[in-house]
Amino acid sequence: MSSEMQKLIAKYDVPAPRYTSYPTVPYWEKNPSTGEWIDNIQKSLQPDNASIAIYIHIPFCESLCTFCGCNTSITKNHSVEDPYIDSLLQEFNMYIERAPELKTRKVKELHLGGGSPTYLSEDNMKRLIEGLTSKLNIDEDYVFSIEVDPRRTRKTQLETLYKLGFRRISLGVQDFDEEVQKLINRFQPFEKTKFVTEESRALGYNSVNFDLIYGLPRQNEATMRYTIEKTLELLPDRIAFYSYAHVPWIKAAHRLFTEEDLPRGPEKRKLYEIGLELFSKNQYMEIGMDHFSLKEDKLYRALQTSSLHRNFMGYTDNKTDLLFALGVSAIADSWTCFHQNEKILKKYQKKLSEGQFPSLRGH
Repeated sequence: MSSEMQKLIAKYDVPAPRYTSYPTVPYWEKNPSTGEWIDNIQKSLQPDNASIAIYIHIPFCESLCTFCGCNTSITKNHSVEDPYIDSLLQEFNMYIERAPELKTRKVKELHLGGGSPTYLSEDNMKRLIEGLTSKLNIDEDYVFSIEVDPRRTRKTQLETLYKLGFRRISLGVQDFDEEVQKLINRFQPFEKTKFVTEESRALGYNSVNFDLIYGLPRQNEATMRYTIEKTLELLPDRIAFYSYAHVPWIKAAHRLFTEEDLPRGPEKRKLYEIGLELFSKNQYMEIGMDHFSLKEDKLYRALQTSSLHRNFMGYTDNKTDLLFALGVSAIADSWTCFHQNEKILKKYQKKLSEGQFPSLRGH
C-alpha cells in the first residue's frame, strides 16, 4: 500500500452517513409539509409515461443482529403482522386518494426490505402484495424483489413469493465465519444459505443477491477469504459488499463490541481489497462503490450502457420518476423532494389511526 493511500485512509477512516442520497439524511433541511410532498408526487407523475418504483419496509425480526443499523422491531410475537399490514394498506389508500396518478402510471419495481420481510406469514404476504397490486398498473417488464433471512425462510414462502411475481431475491449473509457470527448474534450455517439459494433457482428466480459486510468484529484476512470462498461456491448473480458502520451512539447493540474487536484503517481496507481480488478473479465485475455482479446480470449491462442508477434501495438498472415508499421509517424520492416516514412503529401507526400521513421529515 502506497504512503499516499495510507494518508487517505487515515484521513477518511471516520464514521459517515451511508451514501443513499445527496444530500445524505443528516443534512436534510427545508422540511416539506404533507401538502408539499403530495404536490411533488403529482408533479413527478405528470407525464403519461412516468414510472414508479415502490419500497415497502417490514421492520420485524425475531432476534437482534448486533451489527445492524436498520430500523427494526424485535419480537417473536407474530400477532404484530396483521395490524402492520392494515397500516401499510391504509397508508397506500390515503396516498392514492390524494394522488390518483399512482394507480395509472407504470410500476417498474417493487422491493420489500427490512427488518426481515419473510417474517410475514404466507397469508399476510399475499394479503399485502395483492392489496397493492390490485390497485396498481404493473409494467410488463416489472421487477419484484425481496430481502430474506436464510435462517427463517421456508420453501413454502419462496413458492408463495414466486406466485406473487417475485423473481429477484436478496439473502442476508454478512459473514460465514462462526466466531464472527457468534459476536454479531447471527448464527447462520452455510447449509441454510445454500438451501435458500438452490431452492430459489429451482423455483425460477432469475437473480440471487448476497449481502456481505466487511469490518465486522473479529474479521481478519483469513475469515474474509473463507467467507468469500464459500460465497463463490454458490455464485450469486449479485453481491452487495458493504462497509460495517459502527455507530454506538445511535445503535446500543454496537456498544457490545470493543474498539479492539473492530478492524480499522489499513486493516479494514485490506478486507475490501481481498473481496475485490477474489471477486474479480471469479467472473464478477465491480459496480460502483459497494456492488459486484456477474457479466450476465442486468446490473453490469446497465453499467456498460450508461443506464445505471442509484436510489435508496441501492443500484438499479431501472430509471423511474418516483420512488414511492410505504411503512415505518421508509424513505421516498420524487427527484425534487425527499420524504421519510416516522421511525418509531407506535408513532407511525398512531398517526395513521388518526387519519394523518405518517410523515417525519424530508428535504
